[in-house]
Amino acid sequence: VDSKPAAEVSPDLLLDVLSDAALKNGLGMFDFSDDVRNLQRRIAAVASWHPELGLPDVSTDAVLARVREWLPLFGPGATSVQELRKIDMGAVLWSMLDYREQELVDRLAPSHIAVPTGSRIRVEYRAGADAPVLKVRLQECFGMTGTPLVDDGRRPVLMELLSPGFKPVQLTKDLDSFWKGTYFDVRKELRRRYPKHYWPDNPLEAEATRGVKRK
Repeated sequence: VDSKPAAEVSPDLLLDVLSDAALKNGLGMFDFSDDVRNLQRRIAAVASWHPELGLPDVSTDAVLARVREWLPLFGPGATSVQELRKIDMGAVLWSMLDYREQELVDRLAPSHIAVPTGSRIRVEYRAGADAPVLKVRLQECFGMTGTPLVDDGRRPVLMELLSPGFKPVQLTKDLDSFWKGTYFDVRKELRRRYPKHYWPDNPLEAEATRGVKRK
């Protein structure tokens, strides 16, 4: 049995070893964070909506299968798991799309949507789901007419409206109908649980707020 310092191993041999290891243990070697997975699902959503675009497969298996292509660019000289996990996997995924494809994904499946308070809320894309989800406090949506749309206006998001304590209180794809009907039932409960917060009679004419606002 013999051993050598990693510095004496040829770059090609080291890449072979890391590539083989990535196919077996890639999830433990690289940081596929929640943001990275959401980017994967954004790209997959656009690929599903528009197969004619021919977007590349950026599933985890597909990314790991191409490790020889991107590892020298994004992790040159990396030899330990600690070093490999510092690689920006979001940048790796993005590099698999050309500039035009990146622009299309950003336009058709935006990462964030602005609400009346000015907050930019992350859109959650879910594998196999009919619509992406926008989790946002109900109070930040006062004055908002119409459900936000993605895919160039073709698809409404599923709005998960939250209490001031970030607990779900309503799911809707039709915000206008919610304001005209269900809102008043939801408001009764929210007024009881959060009496110091602002629960207007006319949410379409009220000012959106991020926190406590007395009536």
